[in-house]
Amino acid sequence: MTRESLIQNQIRVALSKAGYMVFRANVGKVRTSDGRFFDTGLPKGFSDLFGFRPDGQIFFIEVKNEKGRVRPEQTKFMEVMEQRGALVGVARSVEDALGIVNELHSNSL
Repeated sequence: MTRESLIQNQIRVALSKAGYMVFRANVGKVRTSDGRFFDTGLPKGFSDLFGFRPDGQIFFIEVKNEKGRVRPEQTKFMEVMEQRGALVGVARSVEDALGIVNELHSNSL
């Protein structure tokens, strides 16, 4: 099974080469070495990758491997972003991601 981090990195490279600005989001809480918790501040369900096309259109991509499942809070986040005009989708490959940002990929959230 392919690691999601590998798929994510392949997508980041491909989107960058295709002229898209893309960012990786780290979501969640982490315990620091002194025992305190650090919260990233991003909402639950925020997509793994987000960015902009050259025309300014924003996109959000949730990266999953072959067996990865989308959690309810991820679905909700993508639904809200889509309602606000963003391109959204779940990518299991570079091809999926390119389809999302090029509006060629039909998504079932």
